[in-house]
Amino acid sequence: MPIAVVILAAGQGSRMNSDTPKVLHQVAGAPLLVHAMLSARGLEAEQTVVVTGVGGAQVEQVAKTFDPDAIAVNQAEQQGTGHAVKQAEAALTDFTGDVIVLYGDTPFVRPETLQAMLNKRAEGNGVVVLGFEATDPGHYGRLWSTTEDGLMAIIEAKDATPEQLQISLCNSGVICADRKVLFDLLGKVGNDNASGEYYLTDIVALARAEGLRCAAISCDEAETQGVNSRADLAAAEASFQARARGAAMENGTTLTAPDTVYFSFDTIIGRDVIVEPNVVFGPDVTVESGAIIRAFSHLEGCHVSQHAIIGPYARLRPGAEIGDGARVGNFVEVKAALVGEGAKINHLSYVGDAEVGDAANIGAGTIICNYDGVFKHKTVIGKRAFIGSNTALVAPVRVGDDAMTGSGSVITSDVPDEAMAISRAKQANKPGLALRLMNKLRAAKAARSKE
Repeated sequence: MPIAVVILAAGQGSRMNSDTPKVLHQVAGAPLLVHAMLSARGLEAEQTVVVTGVGGAQVEQVAKTFDPDAIAVNQAEQQGTGHAVKQAEAALTDFTGDVIVLYGDTPFVRPETLQAMLNKRAEGNGVVVLGFEATDPGHYGRLWSTTEDGLMAIIEAKDATPEQLQISLCNSGVICADRKVLFDLLGKVGNDNASGEYYLTDIVALARAEGLRCAAISCDEAETQGVNSRADLAAAEASFQARARGAAMENGTTLTAPDTVYFSFDTIIGRDVIVEPNVVFGPDVTVESGAIIRAFSHLEGCHVSQHAIIGPYARLRPGAEIGDGARVGNFVEVKAALVGEGAKINHLSYVGDAEVGDAANIGAGTIICNYDGVFKHKTVIGKRAFIGSNTALVAPVRVGDDAMTGSGSVITSDVPDEAMAISRAKQANKPGLALRLMNKLRAAKAARSKE
């Protein structure tokens, strides 16, 4: 059965106290909306419709950047969740299958949970609602079910009887139904309530009135964690990181101080990787098996091959490709560069827009001067080349295989294979000049202090 997903992302989120639409605030390096879209991707949904509102153009741009096939529809006036879902009807006119309604500010519902809802739909239930066993049910709507008749109603806390308030299965708002059934029921939802809004939850009672069986399934409360404030955003980040750390260790990664390591939403870590304290993984990072990421390193947009050693205090920026067994050491920054197998860049260096050959050695303090103020230029360092400490390589330039540069050189021309390049002023010693100069300066300082 084909699947479509409708993601509600129209709200401003006034409690965020922000000019940024709520669903564009980030957890683990990705907007909340993208996390919800990942759930749809996990289901291999045929269509994804994002209902926008406040900041609609920004939200649509993010949605289409993540999924170019996503459809954005605008809810010009926010008149409730039922009204929001109704805006997706035209976009799904030609769709036949089940529709799942998700929320852009509820980022952690797992694809497996959504599949369980679809399975329950396949058993003949007209509407399936996702619930959770709340630690503190409080103000949440309750899912009233019976063994014989399934889900009877969604009861708002303020309308519940004392007995109904004892129900701990609470409404997450996530709903699954056949496309035609969903929009037929929404067409009958009214707004005769204190808020004057059209509520999606009303479709359960309407479905029951039409003789349709409804059902609820339960998930872990953490999956339904919503974000409505900065405090919620911080809590969501903490929840994500806790799960990501646990999953990494379960899959064979050693985290020597788990609480200090931060993953992105798409981090990929192989088996037998060791991650030391205070490491941050930005988006789009893959670390292959057996690599070591030493303390206080920051990685983003990069690929680290097996048995490489990164850090401590290293920074890998987008486009960094680190080869098997290569070493990128303390206070080294690599950007848009291929570092070959077994190559070493151990100390205090910047390597950008470059290729570093297999087994090359980059001395301490080496800088690749890749930017002329307008354009970036490429540097190629050959296999087994030795770059002396404090060398400046002015791109575009090539240092050949087995070539060397003398320490302190400024290299502006290509260095042939096996050659040694030295480019620095000849040293001249001036006897006694240092002492005479310092005496002169000290005298000047003493005279100034008397004024």
